[in-house]
Amino acid sequence: MSLVDAPPRGLPEGGLKLMRSIAGPYFDRRWDIHERGQGNVPEHGPVILASNHIGWLDGPLLFMKSPRPAHALVKEEEFVGKTGRLLKFVGQIKVSRTRTDTGALRRAAQALAASQVVLIYPESTRGAGDFEKFKGGVTWLALVSGAPIIPIAIFGTRQAGEPSETKAPKGARLDIVYGKPLQFPMQAWPRDREILEDAGEQIHEHLRSHVTWSQNVLKRELPGPLPRGSSDG
Repeated sequence: MSLVDAPPRGLPEGGLKLMRSIAGPYFDRRWDIHERGQGNVPEHGPVILASNHIGWLDGPLLFMKSPRPAHALVKEEEFVGKTGRLLKFVGQIKVSRTRTDTGALRRAAQALAASQVVLIYPESTRGAGDFEKFKGGVTWLALVSGAPIIPIAIFGTRQAGEPSETKAPKGARLDIVYGKPLQFPMQAWPRDREILEDAGEQIHEHLRSHVTWSQNVLKRELPGPLPRGSSDG
């Protein structure tokens, strides 16, 4: 194979797969995890997982339980000490929450070009989990890559009135619901504001509708806003 024909280089997955195999069974023993709609996640090709974000456990939970190994955009503050070394080892993507981090988006786009899975939290921070907050990074990735967006609704990792750093107690029921994909044609340079705004509106509504549908089906409630003085993670 020539260099011209070489496939795009993605993010390393050896550490990611190893950690899932080692720690995944612990999650199943620790919590009562229920998953629904895993078949909505394509078995091959690029995929964007777009999850709501209600508590600290959301990230580790999807890291271990998503149908395919996923490279999440993780706030840069976590990339220090032992935690930072672990996140690098398992191929997660460092991202700034205070600015438009084009470097992080490019790394995520490269992973998608290599037919990998990227996990993003469009709300940007932990909170009510209803997708009322919405950042545009997921729109950019969807248009650049042409990858399907799979909405995810998580319930149980935080209860009403609890701060964002709360750890779900042993045996707690945790629900993960994967929704129907939403996909747009690839736009190599999505600079047209009208295209971006239209796609963003469709994605935002798709995510909100999925959370509402999941609540109705599971008969579960979201925890609501974080208590005053609680860090948004």
